[in-house]
Amino acid sequence: MGLANRNHGLLLETLRLDVTPTGAHYLLNHFDVPILDQDRHLLKFTGAFDAPCELTLEQIKSFPAKTMPVTMECAGNGRAGVSPRSFSMPWMYEAVGTSMWTGTPLAPLIRKAAPRSDLVEISFTGADYGFDMGEDHFFGRSLTLQQLEELDVLLVFGMNGAPLLPQHGAPLRLIVPGWYGMASVKWLTDIEALTEPYDGFQQMRTYRFKETADDEGRPVQAIRVKSLMLPPGVPDWKTRRRYVQAGPVELMGRAWSGAGRTIECVEVEIRDEWHEAELQKNPDRYAWTKWSYAWAAEPGEHGLRCPATDSAGDTQPLDPPWDMSGFANNAAHCVNVFVE
Repeated sequence: MGLANRNHGLLLETLRLDVTPTGAHYLLNHFDVPILDQDRHLLKFTGAFDAPCELTLEQIKSFPAKTMPVTMECAGNGRAGVSPRSFSMPWMYEAVGTSMWTGTPLAPLIRKAAPRSDLVEISFTGADYGFDMGEDHFFGRSLTLQQLEELDVLLVFGMNGAPLLPQHGAPLRLIVPGWYGMASVKWLTDIEALTEPYDGFQQMRTYRFKETADDEGRPVQAIRVKSLMLPPGVPDWKTRRRYVQAGPVELMGRAWSGAGRTIECVEVEIRDEWHEAELQKNPDRYAWTKWSYAWAAEPGEHGLRCPATDSAGDTQPLDPPWDMSGFANNAAHCVNVFVE
């Protein structure tokens, strides 16, 4: 209950919009939100760099800026659909959003700090601090140099044309396009070049796919292919069941995948029959794709599903894939509709 009250998901009705309004973008914060003074904030480059340095926010803003539309999804999105459910944030479908992120590419700054030849990977640490499973730590993650170059990582200070808000990582955060949201460290304070593998809690103790408690697991990284439907008609207050009138109904939604993979197909299931939706051309490889389908709604009960397929040939499953923590559940979205 405490987690659910502190965090929130996307309003599915905002799927009509290419860019999610900042106030409707999903939010997941592990610990308390640090309130940092942007005028005094320093980003430190430490460890195995030949040219370690400290940069103020103004100095970071002096580097070439870039604005990118990026769809971000929480790794726990869909956890409520996995049984038995892990005791964590009970996400259903709504832990996703697309924003215009403004910052500077991180790779040139890393090169400027001159990583040593014995570097193994680079860690990123935020100012948010607390306990998880009884272990106290600052939230942190790591990436290899190759991943930094391949993933178009941004050092971000703006969101949807405005400065970052405190809850979204102000004054500085990472955006790692195509990976689940845990990689995009907020309230960034330290970038450290490591000569040994990173052993931070939020990378080695969690955010790993595990079949059993004894399983060492595999790291959660690239987003799995997924699609959501804008619920048609009007809702029932408590059940959120949808009501529509018989006749023409436009079904629409958004589909996305990770690692820059594009959406190739979305199918809509109506009474055990599959219909291919129309895709809107999307020039931004890290942002979701709009789809639509003209439905001739007939009276009765309907369970509508809309699985997507990406350019790697991966298609959403109809049933939730098993993971102990409920990570990356990309089972097809189902919307229950009653047609009068």
